[in-house]
Amino acid sequence: MKFLPMKFLPTAKQSLILLALMGLMLATRYHHFGAALHLPDASMAIFFVAGFYLAGTVALPILMLEAGLIDYIAISMAGVSDFCVTPAYSMLVVAYGVLWYGGALYANKFYTPTLSTLLPAGLIALASCLLSFLVSNGSFYWMGGRYADPHFAEFVQRFMQYMPSFVSVAMAYIAAFGVAHAIGVIALGDKSAGSMNKAR
Repeated sequence: MKFLPMKFLPTAKQSLILLALMGLMLATRYHHFGAALHLPDASMAIFFVAGFYLAGTVALPILMLEAGLIDYIAISMAGVSDFCVTPAYSMLVVAYGVLWYGGALYANKFYTPTLSTLLPAGLIALASCLLSFLVSNGSFYWMGGRYADPHFAEFVQRFMQYMPSFVSVAMAYIAAFGVAHAIGVIALGDKSAGSMNKAR
């Protein structure tokens, strides 16, 4: 696979996308499914979409820093439970990295999305979401210290209990991003908009 060149700083269009994704994370991550009036957490989808548009830039650590800062403020100032903050919390770097590089992989191989690439896009997105959740859920279960006697059968049960909601929400957001992207490509008539991180 041909890797994208490092540009480090995003272009003007990429900067707008980054700001929009940061805004969406702020709007949805803070509540973490806390109320029916709030949108579900879009973080998983955001990292996948960011990988598609922003791979090769400094956006990944910026988004990770924002996620950590939002969690810190929610826990320290808004009374959100810190149950999920354990030594395994650091593995979110890996979990979000999986999503980022899944998006980048799709951009590298299919930088001009068409109907024929919808299936590969869906498969790459689904595989990225499943692997990301496996990393985050698995690390929390095995490394978090919240379970006195962890064992594989219980882990599988808990994985299957929580995975559908997290992955389905992420896939729904990714699908919405895909529709918005397709509308944008059609409206602009610019096929090169398939990936803003395409090598120039």
